[in-house]
Amino acid sequence: MPEGANAILTGRRRRDQPAGPRTPSGARGSRPLAMLAVVFTLAQLAFVRPVLGLGWDEIVYVSQVTSHHPAAFFSAPRSRGVSLLVAPVASWSSSVPLLRVYLALLSGIALYLALRCWRGLFPTRVLVVGGALFASLWVTLFYGPQAMPNYWVAIGALISVGCFLRARAERSSPGLLWGLAAGAALMALMRPTDAAYVAVPLLVLALVRRHWHLLLVLAAGLAAGAVPWVIEAYAGFGGLGERLAEASRIQGGLGWQIAVDDQLRSLGGRALCRPCTGPMPTPLVTLWWFALPVLAGLGLVVAVRAGRAGRTLVPLACAATAALPYLFMIGYAAPRFLQPAYALLAIPVADALWHLVRTPGGAWRPVAAALVALCLAGHLAAQLAVLHGAVSRNIDSRRDWDRTADALHRIGVRPPCLLTGNEAIPIGYYTGCSSGATSGNNENITVAGILRTADRLPVAHLAPAGGTPPRYARSWPVHRISDLDVRVAPGSLHPR
Repeated sequence: MPEGANAILTGRRRRDQPAGPRTPSGARGSRPLAMLAVVFTLAQLAFVRPVLGLGWDEIVYVSQVTSHHPAAFFSAPRSRGVSLLVAPVASWSSSVPLLRVYLALLSGIALYLALRCWRGLFPTRVLVVGGALFASLWVTLFYGPQAMPNYWVAIGALISVGCFLRARAERSSPGLLWGLAAGAALMALMRPTDAAYVAVPLLVLALVRRHWHLLLVLAAGLAAGAVPWVIEAYAGFGGLGERLAEASRIQGGLGWQIAVDDQLRSLGGRALCRPCTGPMPTPLVTLWWFALPVLAGLGLVVAVRAGRAGRTLVPLACAATAALPYLFMIGYAAPRFLQPAYALLAIPVADALWHLVRTPGGAWRPVAAALVALCLAGHLAAQLAVLHGAVSRNIDSRRDWDRTADALHRIGVRPPCLLTGNEAIPIGYYTGCSSGATSGNNENITVAGILRTADRLPVAHLAPAGGTPPRYARSWPVHRISDLDVRVAPGSLHPR
């Protein structure tokens, strides 16, 4: 025990040390994160509900690995990561509720593991609030139990950035290097182009600071995740450049296009805003979107004053590069596109909120705390209201596909069969048919191929009621199913 002058000097040195985040170790620090993950999982099952049928994009991904339905056309922008993710269930079961429960559990576990990667960088209370902010967004709850890639890119981004920041300080930890590689590989496996945008600040920082081991590990992880996409580019699209060009064409041509207003419109619960017309959502729904950069900036100011700017600046930079293409380079919007940016912004924003409600000494600011709590409660209520509307609309639209499939079965269009025309991919999946298109983004068959198929299998063309059918189907008998004109190739129906 120090005595006399040594005791005084030791005490002074301890008081002069900057107050860093005190992160509980072991189970005490992990328990709040685990509880958050459990709540997130249960919220998905309660609000989204496992009975929600598969959506259009989900059908494309799931159909690649299931033996119960023909595989839908797989276009250039897509990656096989989601198909691999759902394969443990979809490869042997056609149960959608089982798939939903599996994905909800998996997304909850993934959130827990991703937030654990940030322990030691921020206090546990900041990680819990940051995780809760991200998990309570309607877009996170809606897509967590769905077979879609963007949530998993967000998880990979959290893992990569957290492990990268910690590995800079803990050079002797191989676990962090494995985590960095795994996070990068997960992003690239799900969406290689998104992974590249997220990783740009990390690659630049590793290069400038000469963190060669981090640069090598990060590049190796990205390459490992992108290998299937690159191989498929040469096997099915004529090369990497050709696939990138085709992906750009399908997305309307990448270039300077301001989609900020489109993203705002999509916040009201629209899964895809293309074309993005109609009124803006109410200010209560969009207010958080404008508050997000302000609070992120405050989080950076707090971090600079506390002498820990790096651990806040890096995720903010990665969030900015992740959002860049979806705000300024495409001509449409989907709220899920920005999930990686939201995940990375959530932790600095949570740090800023704690700064608003607590003094540097740890005392509460009662008025500020009450205002922040009130704003967060209003934000949560708005998110749940948007989520309810989005779930209801999607349940109805997917039930319409199911009813159309039942009607097609009744007139003799049953597997094996082929559907073309309007919404052929989702209705084909629900019917158990293959889907074909002679033009557009999902072109995968010729008119001659359709007519040859009609000689041996039921073939039907779907068009909006009163719409003009293609020439090859104009003479086919018409059946009205809901708001569709269904033209069936004569003599091709299965007997009842």
